[in-house]
Amino acid sequence: MKLLTANFITCSVKSCQSVTPALSFRDAELAREEIDFSPLFLRNILPRIDWPLLQRTAKELGFPALPETKPELSPIAEGDEEGVGSEEEQKLLKELHSLLLETSVQSGKLVCANCGHEYPISQGIANFLLPNHLV
Repeated sequence: MKLLTANFITCSVKSCQSVTPALSFRDAELAREEIDFSPLFLRNILPRIDWPLLQRTAKELGFPALPETKPELSPIAEGDEEGVGSEEEQKLLKELHSLLLETSVQSGKLVCANCGHEYPISQGIANFLLPNHLV
């Protein structure tokens, strides 16, 4: 499960759906898979990311601290079809690329902060099926 995916999921328990609780990783075993760098994709996805949640997730998994506020990227310059931007922005985009797209959780659990339900992760796939009493 890519860390980018974890930023968009919530607990499946019915009583949690109105609260939008955050899911935390526990006992996570990480893997890194190198993929092509796409600055334009990152520029497009950045506004949709829950930054405080990403900061917390990065901290839980032992990654260096992210900036306090979500970075504001400059508009794409004419002739920069790939959206690379300045050197400083390119460095930030590469760090986000590594964290969000190249890092995945291979095993462990996602735990709901509200109800405490645990979703097991095996071979990089989280199991969101609930037992009958929680549906």
